[in-house]
Amino acid sequence: MSLLDDLKKLQEQAEAELAAAQGAEAVEQWRIRYLGAKGEVKAAMQRLKDVPKQDKPAAGQAANRAKNALQAAYDERLGQVQAAAPARQGPRVDVTLPGLQPDVGHEHVMTQTINEIVDICARMGFEIAYGPEVEDERHNFDGLNIPPHHPARDPLDNFYIDTRCMLRSQTSTVQIRTMEARKPPVRIICPGRVYRPDTVDATHCFMFHQVEGLCVDEGVSMADLRTCIDQFCKAYFGPDVETRFRPSFFPFTEPSAEVDLLFHFDDGSSKWIELGGCGMVDPNVLEFVGYDSEKVTGYAFGLGIERMTMRKHGVTDIRLLYESDVRFLRQF
Repeated sequence: MSLLDDLKKLQEQAEAELAAAQGAEAVEQWRIRYLGAKGEVKAAMQRLKDVPKQDKPAAGQAANRAKNALQAAYDERLGQVQAAAPARQGPRVDVTLPGLQPDVGHEHVMTQTINEIVDICARMGFEIAYGPEVEDERHNFDGLNIPPHHPARDPLDNFYIDTRCMLRSQTSTVQIRTMEARKPPVRIICPGRVYRPDTVDATHCFMFHQVEGLCVDEGVSMADLRTCIDQFCKAYFGPDVETRFRPSFFPFTEPSAEVDLLFHFDDGSSKWIELGGCGMVDPNVLEFVGYDSEKVTGYAFGLGIERMTMRKHGVTDIRLLYESDVRFLRQF
């Protein structure tokens, strides 16, 4: 049978099926079968390449006529079906239903904590300072009175990039950089990330955040440090919080102390929990940056931001702060 005969038979069959199609879904299925990209008409037109050269003009015209006729028949039938469909009653949207609450994001709880710390310290007269997270040994150890033989320099306790360069293990490096760049008085806080190769568990991570505080001026005393820490903790944790100092040791402060907070639990018990370290700036640190330790003194403190966040919000696992579970993050 020739292509012209096949086209005639195809058109008659398609028109008969279209006339019998009921509903928009049936008409759409007919369109896909006959006029779709892989439909019957497309397949018939692909046979034109096998038609003898002298017959191709007539065959091509016949194929186009069949295609156009079926397209016109489809458009007419679709209009009939749509016109016969029952009109929808009432509004398309029930405006009396409550609206959908948009899913709006907010600051991560760690960012909230950092911003609150910065705001409290700004009201206490501190300015914010930043420094690089990739440091050299001069600022990470030498300037902080940590000698070459000190175990804190051990490669197993630091992320060394080469023999003299590492990811900073403490934000105290910013204190050294700031004092090298300016003369007293200095009153800064330095929030930021630090890195130590700790095994990850409920209370440790290889990356965490610290905030360092530094005040250097004439006549600064341990009483000033005690007052500063007490005021800061009351502003962050609440006016009823209790603080205490325990004697400790840090290479860059002398004397040094650990800061503890007394927490009260729901079962009626209380417990002193360590918050961070502090002390009077060691004279060797002051001399390292070119300050006269006979004229100026200073205090410094370092607090773990994750620890503060966990204590304030009752978070028991530090890993929750770095997971993307929105069920947890939406609580804050």
